[in-house]
Amino acid sequence: MTAAPVLAPAPAELVERLALAARAAQRDLARMDSAAKSRALHSAATALRGSEAAILAANARDMAAGTASGLSAAMLDRLLLDSGRLSAIAAAIDAVADLPDPVGAVIGRESRPNGLDLARVRIPIGLIGIIYESRPNVTADAAALCLRSGNAVLLRGGSEAVHSNRAIHAAMVAGLQAAGAPADAVQLVPDQDRAVVGAMLAAAGLIDMIVPRGGKSLVARVQADARVPVLAHLDGICHTYVHNMADPAKAAAIALNAKLRRTGVCGSMETLLLDAQFPAAQAVVTGLLDAGCELRGDARACALDSRIIPAVANDWDTEYLDAVLSVAVVDGLEAALDHIARHSSHHTDAIVSEDAAVCERFLAEVDSAIVMANASTQFADGGEFGLGAEIGIATGRLHARGPVALEGLTTYKWVVRGQGQVRP
Repeated sequence: MTAAPVLAPAPAELVERLALAARAAQRDLARMDSAAKSRALHSAATALRGSEAAILAANARDMAAGTASGLSAAMLDRLLLDSGRLSAIAAAIDAVADLPDPVGAVIGRESRPNGLDLARVRIPIGLIGIIYESRPNVTADAAALCLRSGNAVLLRGGSEAVHSNRAIHAAMVAGLQAAGAPADAVQLVPDQDRAVVGAMLAAAGLIDMIVPRGGKSLVARVQADARVPVLAHLDGICHTYVHNMADPAKAAAIALNAKLRRTGVCGSMETLLLDAQFPAAQAVVTGLLDAGCELRGDARACALDSRIIPAVANDWDTEYLDAVLSVAVVDGLEAALDHIARHSSHHTDAIVSEDAAVCERFLAEVDSAIVMANASTQFADGGEFGLGAEIGIATGRLHARGPVALEGLTTYKWVVRGQGQVRP
């Protein structure tokens, strides 16, 4: 007699089972002190380094499949792991382990006239669901940040990085368990069925917050369908405005780095705004073109170099994630501010100028999660901000903004201490 096939659980049942196990593990995690969580993360980093061969072999499978399926160069760059990148991922876990533990920190404290002592104390959010595409480093970064902040995490990576994610997750869990941390605090969804994403978005009461990391279509779906609070990371349409008082050498170096250091990261500059009175505009665009960047410009930008392609309307609202850049010539600070207000995704915008007053006005008036003066937008990164790593860069206005790391993964509760007071 043929045995009946073993059916995979329905997506909602799978998510419920994983979430309940994670919530139980999060209660165990809450009993671990700061030193114990730190030791567990250092152990995970050590295990990651020890599993380099297995992880890189898994990544090679994903890269081969991605190449065969026609993934873009930017997506392949996000997917790629090598010894250096894996070493950096492990170093980020160690860095997170050594950061101050936010859990238990007192945000504010006061005594009321009736003698009540009131404090606001940081606590974990609970169970965080991370839905992400392509980047296998998110598996490690999210696990480390969630565990350090006392949260359990349910990871759902993209199919293009499935083997890499599984290898990284297996190594980290082995390291965490070796140090006494609950394995179920860091779970990777074992099913790539897209219906599982829907089940996670509907899991109100089981998952406390969803963080999407990926393209515009993924984030739009999460925001439209979620019945769980969402911490959104939108696309990075990042601008650099070169003011007429910019230092020419500084402007050229910043523009090159902001666009071409890594074109596939969300902090990559996508639009360059050149002041009409800036005397070295041609040198800046020539440097970009000579470095292999395609430029798409307005009429005045095209006049700077015959190699610049005329821009079309949607270029100003496109996140290229490639060696392609929109360029516009603007008549002063007001015009630059107006352009950014119309087209920025509120991620990261920068100014290059030696006029301190102009810089301060730009920093005050541009409504983006990160604003910069005289620096490359590629610094928009949790590690560069001293946060160890990041879950993502939140572009909304509620809960957390900019690189979301340990504090962004906590909430707070009121702790009230009395001596028998009753309310009249």
